[in-house]
Amino acid sequence: MKQGFRFSLSVTVVVLAICYIYLTTIFIYIDRWFGLMTSPGIMNAVVFTGVAAMCVFNYTVAVFMDPGKVPSTYMPDIEDSDNPVHEIKRKGGDLRYCQKCTRYKPPRAHHCRVCKRCVLRMDHHCIWINNCVGHANYKVFFIFVVYAVIACIYALVLLVGSLAIDSEEDEQESGSSLRTAYVISGLLLVPLSVALSVLLGWHIYLVLQNKTTIEYHEGVRAMWLAEKGGNVYSHPYDLGAYENLVTVLGPNIFTWVCPTSSHIGSGLRFRTAYDYSAVALPST
Repeated sequence: MKQGFRFSLSVTVVVLAICYIYLTTIFIYIDRWFGLMTSPGIMNAVVFTGVAAMCVFNYTVAVFMDPGKVPSTYMPDIEDSDNPVHEIKRKGGDLRYCQKCTRYKPPRAHHCRVCKRCVLRMDHHCIWINNCVGHANYKVFFIFVVYAVIACIYALVLLVGSLAIDSEEDEQESGSSLRTAYVISGLLLVPLSVALSVLLGWHIYLVLQNKTTIEYHEGVRAMWLAEKGGNVYSHPYDLGAYENLVTVLGPNIFTWVCPTSSHIGSGLRFRTAYDYSAVALPST
């Protein structure tokens, strides 16, 4: 867990939005469409509550979980034959060293200006969780986005369905407060559904490529430089789509949507395409 937690306006906004969407979906949209005491109403309320609960749980873990810090004793072993990748600085060719943290950086680690420390397999700093997304909490963050997309689209369908069956008489009886709830929910759910769907699509792409957001941008530059020199760039941590999924989500497909993390390792060394190339070479 992270050390200390300070008030965050962005996290407060997210929590309030989740509470508002949940309460209006259960007590307005489901109630007006099906009735909470009917079988369809109870079923939809239970399913939506389950999705919302998983969304809140994963969000809470993503906020409070330490994304992964570099051990103070870490020292790269350049003579380790089992580790074919030693990331170096772009200029000078030296091993990556953080001047601010005064320690070496493991592969895929980067310094976060906001957190003021190096983060293992850093993806990005997310203001909406007031935390870095890194080695230890990347899967939890990814699963949160999955459940958030499902919850938003589900709530939007229930909102539209409850609007479609409202009679003119019901609309007159509902008053301005109910109309305001519909307007606010629409203004929240439509952009959230679009934005979160785009974010989910982006991270699905990253997972299938076994890249972080930082590595994607670094890879664009590396690919340009490689093409300029007549070479072909390949991401060293790309093991193939399925192996990449297993690396991030775990070996058991039934736990892919659960916030388990026993498979992630220390974050100081990662399997690479070179490992598989070495295995594939015939012995002489």
